[in-house]
Amino acid sequence: MTKSVKSITSPKKFIVGKNLLEDLSTYTKIYGDHPYVICDEFILERATDEAGKSFEAAGQKSEFVKFNNQITQEEIDRHQEGARKSDANVIVGIGGGKTLDTAKATAYYLHLPVVIFPTIASTDAPCTALAVIYKEDGSFDKYLFLPENPDVVIADSNILAAAPVRFFVAGIGDALATYFEARACYRKNGDNLVNLKPSLAGLGLAKMCYETILEYGPQAKVAVEKGISTPAVEHTIEATIYLSGVGAEAGGLAAAHAIHNGMTAVPSLHQAQHGEKVVFGLLTQLVLESAPKEEIKTVIHFIKEVGLPLTLNDLGLDEFREKEWRKVAQDACAEGDTMGNMPHPVTPDDVYQAIIAANALAEYYHD
Repeated sequence: MTKSVKSITSPKKFIVGKNLLEDLSTYTKIYGDHPYVICDEFILERATDEAGKSFEAAGQKSEFVKFNNQITQEEIDRHQEGARKSDANVIVGIGGGKTLDTAKATAYYLHLPVVIFPTIASTDAPCTALAVIYKEDGSFDKYLFLPENPDVVIADSNILAAAPVRFFVAGIGDALATYFEARACYRKNGDNLVNLKPSLAGLGLAKMCYETILEYGPQAKVAVEKGISTPAVEHTIEATIYLSGVGAEAGGLAAAHAIHNGMTAVPSLHQAQHGEKVVFGLLTQLVLESAPKEEIKTVIHFIKEVGLPLTLNDLGLDEFREKEWRKVAQDACAEGDTMGNMPHPVTPDDVYQAIIAANALAEYYHD
């Protein structure tokens, strides 16, 4: 394969609207008539009732099975066996990211279609052709790169708006970096998330993601605080789950996510959400790029407006230890991570200095 090959990859369908759980068979029936449904515990009873009635009305058999809290190879194997025994012909995942990744992995190993139904909008993971697998002790095991994106991703805005607002806002944070990372990768002609070159369509979707959350994110956050869904909530969900997911996968990642990955080595930040740490990674990327003042001010104003953490203290950092943050910078520049998609060479010392500068800038604009 030549290095000039570009790509745009996406779920076959993305559905967003209200009360979709009770009509789930409408979106699964073209893929199979016997769904095996992997659910988070908190929604298992509701899904069995609402979606179960939908399958029954369509004359379909269905199995609803609880996800056991961690995506391990053993958990994936358990669901493979369960789906085989039930003679299911389509896999459905209902829940958070680990549940959805389990459904994607189970479907992959069984060569079955998969329908994804997120219950929180905290990341763009539902749309991607990737599952992150952990060991029994909770430590990282491996990435499972999938040959295809999910067949259908269904975003029920009533359910997503009822989740804790912090998750919704974290999804906005993850999406905020999408355009800037895709832009950097496009300028470098780096590799996107399927190891091909970033496409113009990927960059365009990433830019639409940014414009959409700037326009609708703040009012969507206010609505979600009240537990309600509005058009602004649905526009923001489309941006944070679909436009961000497809934009990142086709457009590529750069410094923001690489720095996030490095930040996982800081114990006092373990309680911070993925999207919250990505936001600080984005500020650091903008410093590395020497981005225009007005662009940085727009990003910082938006971070404050939607209530995302701005400084390292906001993220929960107990103390800035140079050794710890030198390791963050070193890990962010690891071979194979996405720092290599920056348009210019970046060293660990560059990243360390930019982290300090980004935090100082955040503190300057904090109040």
